[in-house]
Amino acid sequence: MAQLRLTLLAMSLLILSPAMDGGGGGTVQAQIVPAAISFGDSTVDVGNNNYLPGAVFKANYVPYGVNFGSRRKPTGRFSDGKIVTDITAETLGFESYAPPYLSPQAKGDNLLLGANFASAASSYHDDTAAMYQLKYYKEYQSKLAALIGQKNATAILSDALYIVSTGTGDFIQNYYHNASLSSRYNVNSYCDLLISIFSGFANELYRLGARRIGVTSLPPLGCLPATIRLYGKGRSGCVERLNGDAETFNNKLNITVEALAKKHSDLKIAIFDIYTPLRNMSESPASQGFLEARKTCCQTGTRKTRVYLCNPATAGLCRNASDFVYFDGVHPSEAANLVIAESTILAGISLVT
Repeated sequence: MAQLRLTLLAMSLLILSPAMDGGGGGTVQAQIVPAAISFGDSTVDVGNNNYLPGAVFKANYVPYGVNFGSRRKPTGRFSDGKIVTDITAETLGFESYAPPYLSPQAKGDNLLLGANFASAASSYHDDTAAMYQLKYYKEYQSKLAALIGQKNATAILSDALYIVSTGTGDFIQNYYHNASLSSRYNVNSYCDLLISIFSGFANELYRLGARRIGVTSLPPLGCLPATIRLYGKGRSGCVERLNGDAETFNNKLNITVEALAKKHSDLKIAIFDIYTPLRNMSESPASQGFLEARKTCCQTGTRKTRVYLCNPATAGLCRNASDFVYFDGVHPSEAANLVIAESTILAGISLVT
């Protein structure tokens, strides 16, 4: 049902969007935005970490990708199939996805689709990750200008849709594990720190030409199977303390996004709320057509980072991933990503119309 509604929306948006002269007297329907550009962590990584030899978090092994398109092979996406940015791109009329920037595919005409700079395990607090993603973005700008000329490149970059999706790792990989960090900051002050970093990142994107920015909220941190396992004290329900931390961050994010919109009159910026739909699916899976929200589709590991990811040493996999809200300990299944994508439609429309 979510897929049908998204398809109908895509058709409506394409009908309303300007058509391009095809040069033969007819018209060719354009994508609603010329390019899609993504920054962030594993929620939007489409394979960059496959090209980073030292990266610990990778999704380059089975069962990741078992339902992805016709290939049904791992691509670096942390799900059984499509992630939210894939679905968003399709809704916007793209026939192909922007490539991971570190891949060999990120060259030539493929650069016209945009680029994905996301890297699993990145976070706001990790200044190095943000610095490198912006460094690669500036490099991409130069390559695009060399390909089609500075004027055309500037036009594409100003009309492109930018997506920023990170923050989960700041808590589940950093704050909850780093005693030094949690002793220096309470949750409120830690959220202030992260929000200030996001604000600086968004302002820098604006300075570099971005005019349409969508930023994701934090998910319900206490409903992720991995965090329930680690912090649930043997109970199966969501860990409310962790959800409260996510809500604190999200409230501050709302205020900051409003301030950025006021500061830059020509900036369209919106929040993609993933907290609400994912919490609803986690607490009432049957209402959204799912059978399971506590167990993961793939069998996860038991130590260190493997509690979050599918265990490469086992072949444990559910029969039907679409019955599960979560594919691994942190990341939703493609079916859940469809629900999340549908729930963010209104925010998306505000950015592209």
